[in-house]
Amino acid sequence: MATDPLAEIVTLLQPSASFSKQVDYAGRWRINRDVEGKPVYFAVLEGQCRVVAAGRPPITVHAGDFVLSPSTSDQVIESIDAPPHGIDMAPAEVGPGRFRVGAANEPVNLRMQVGLCSFASPDAALLVSLLPAMVVARGEPRLAQLLQLVGDETRQSRPGRELVLERLLEVLLIEALRCGTDIAAVPSVARGLSDDRLVGALRAMHARPAHSWTVAALAAEAAMSRSAFFARFSRVVGLPPMEYLLAWRMALAKRLLRGREVAIQHVAAQVGYGSASTFSTAFTRHVGTPPMRYARAALIG
Repeated sequence: MATDPLAEIVTLLQPSASFSKQVDYAGRWRINRDVEGKPVYFAVLEGQCRVVAAGRPPITVHAGDFVLSPSTSDQVIESIDAPPHGIDMAPAEVGPGRFRVGAANEPVNLRMQVGLCSFASPDAALLVSLLPAMVVARGEPRLAQLLQLVGDETRQSRPGRELVLERLLEVLLIEALRCGTDIAAVPSVARGLSDDRLVGALRAMHARPAHSWTVAALAAEAAMSRSAFFARFSRVVGLPPMEYLLAWRMALAKRLLRGREVAIQHVAAQVGYGSASTFSTAFTRHVGTPPMRYARAALIG
């Protein structure tokens, strides 16, 4: 099993591409994005614009910047000179994979490659909650290249298309999360992995989920006192250490059960429980259904 927490989370999300398109923007414009919480990402190819999201200060992005919002709702992008109200627009298709926003007689002031994807994982809400709300990567041309590859693949019907798209998106998301900046600075596992004191404890939990971890043992991995570690982990990651460990163990257990691994004792041992009954109790309390019933439902589905 991999021991890179970020890679594990992105892989478990099971990303798939819904579409990728190039959009030209002209004049003064504003787009209200309401995509039911689906992840949105875009690379600014030319020009600049403003991104406004609820509860966060507006940010300006420029050519060469890449923006990822793992869970998007109530996000607005607008021209720098957009007035406060009354200018909402929608993209109009002008060719295969190409769209335009704004009046036809206005010069283009922004060009972006925009993508929308979805996460197939039943635990997507939990896993997304461990990621930053918004990531901006500046001056990382690899991200624009990866997005272009995603766009090319979505417009083709070549053999292995879905698998290629899934792998490209995994690489794209990991690259954005490891080199970007969390503008909102909200708690997330990505912030924890960039924290020199917490990264050791996070990697230890992911490397050995079956270990009988305690807060004191995890604090030792971080070379911190128990109380200081607990407070710092809760503040930076957004969950207390043992709650994070429980959530991760349950996500792993679900993956094992969905993979036709229905020997409950074996699953229990892999995620840190000494007996099938103790694991079944914890799984039922956390998931809302016993593990055997969950496994049967996964097989039927």
